[in-house]
Amino acid sequence: MTRELRADYTTQFLFPPALEDWVGRDDPARYIRAFVDSLNLRQIAGEEWAAAAEETVGRPHYAFDLLLKVWLYGYVYNIRSSRKLEKACRQMMPLVWLTGMYEPDHNTLWRFWNRYRTALKKVFISSVQVAIKANLVGMVLQAVDGTKIASAASQKKAWHRKDLEKILAAVEERIESLEQEVATAREGEAEIDDRLPQKLQDETRLRDTVKEALQSLQAAGQEHMHPKDPDARMMKGGVAKRIEFAYNAQAVCDASHGIVVAENVVDEENDKRQLGPMLEQVLENTGAAAEQTLADCGYDTAESLAEAEELQAPVIVAQLVNPATVGPYHLARFTYDEEAGTVHCPIGQKLRKVCVATHHEKPHPLTRYRCDVWRKCPVGKSCSESKARVVELGPHYGAVQRQRAKMADADTKKSLSRRSEIIERLFGQTKGNDAFRRWTFRGTKKVAAQWTMICTAINLRKIIASLPLPPLAPA
Repeated sequence: MTRELRADYTTQFLFPPALEDWVGRDDPARYIRAFVDSLNLRQIAGEEWAAAAEETVGRPHYAFDLLLKVWLYGYVYNIRSSRKLEKACRQMMPLVWLTGMYEPDHNTLWRFWNRYRTALKKVFISSVQVAIKANLVGMVLQAVDGTKIASAASQKKAWHRKDLEKILAAVEERIESLEQEVATAREGEAEIDDRLPQKLQDETRLRDTVKEALQSLQAAGQEHMHPKDPDARMMKGGVAKRIEFAYNAQAVCDASHGIVVAENVVDEENDKRQLGPMLEQVLENTGAAAEQTLADCGYDTAESLAEAEELQAPVIVAQLVNPATVGPYHLARFTYDEEAGTVHCPIGQKLRKVCVATHHEKPHPLTRYRCDVWRKCPVGKSCSESKARVVELGPHYGAVQRQRAKMADADTKKSLSRRSEIIERLFGQTKGNDAFRRWTFRGTKKVAAQWTMICTAINLRKIIASLPLPPLAPA
C-alpha cells in the first residue's frame, strides 16, 4: 500500500520563516521589486510624492514604490481591477511578499492610479532603458502599427445623429396625435383638468432628451458620440471587424526580443498621422532611430514619409498605390524632379507648372502641372478623358518617390514581410492570451495610462524571461 501525502495542519516552527523565504529565487515578484527599487522615484512621481514622503503629521501612508509594485505585478498577471488586486494582496503569496504583508484596499490602489497615472509614462521609459542596457533592444529592425480596442462604455447607449433624428420625428408625431386626443376629450368636459396625461408627459420628456443629445452632437461636430465616453470614436476593429466606439492604440516593437519601445493612444480612426509622432517617441525613449522601421499601408502618406526623413529615421512603408499594378498613365508612373521642380509623363513629355493652389481636403498647398500637348499627343485620350491632363503634387511628393524607389528593391520587400510577425504578435498576445479586448477606463488620458501600463508589463515579461536571477536582499 502506497503512502499518501497529506497536509499536516499541526506543524509548528521553532523559528518563524523569514519573509525572504516565502517566494523562490526565480519568482517574477523579485524582478519587479528589483526594477522598482532601481527607479528614481523623486523624478518619476514628482514633488507631490516628495512632499508626502517628508510629512511627519497624520496617519502613515503607503509608499509610492510599494503601490507601484502591486500595480505592476497585477498587470504582468492580468489583474487590472483594484478590487481584485486588494483580494490578491491577501491571497497570493508573491503579492503578500511584495507588499511586506501589508494589505492596501481598493480605494488606496485606485487613488494611487488616479493621482500618478501621468507618471506611468516614465516607468514605461525606464523599462525600455533597462531592456537596452540588457541588450534586449537591437535597434536594427522595428515595426509600428495600431490596433482598435473597444470603449468601456456600452455600445447600445451611444448617440447616432440619423437614429436620433428618426426618433425625434416619430416622437413629434406621437405628441401631436396625443395633443389632438386630449383637445378632443376636453371639448365636452365641464371642468377642465390642466394636467397632461402621463403618456404625453413621458413623450415630452423623451423629446427633450433627444433634442439635448442632438445639440450635444452639434456642439461636438460629430455624427456619433457616446455620452459616457465622449472621447471615443467609431472605428472598425476586432476579429469581426465591427464598427464600434473605440480608441486607437499605437505601438513600436523591436524585432530582437519583442520589447515595446514606444506607445500611445489616439482617438483618430486611422493611422495616417501617427508615423511621425511614434518615430519621434522612439528617438526620445532610446536616443536613436532603428536602422529600419516597418509600417503597413495605413501610414503611407506623403506627410508621414516626409516627417520620417526629417527625423532621419529610415522607414519601409507598404504602398497604397503600387506603380507596377496601376495603369500605364497613372500619376504613380509620372517622374518628378524635386530639385528642378519639373514633372515628366511616362512617354517623356514635360508638363508645364501652372500655379500653386489650396485644397480643402489637403493640409498643404498643391502645385498644379498641365500638359500643353495633350490634344496632339498620340496617347492623350488614354492618358486623360478630360479636356487636358492636369497633375497636382504636394510639397512632400519627393518623399513618396524615394519610398517607391526603395520598395523596388527585393531586400526591402523581404524585410517588410517580417512586419506582421514583429508587431501583430504583440496585439495578438494582448487581445488573445491576455484577453484585453476592452478598456476598463474612459477618456483619452485614462485609457492612455492603461495602455502605458500594459506595454510596461509586456516589457517586464520579456526582461524577466531573459535576465539572470535578481540578487537577494541583504540580510
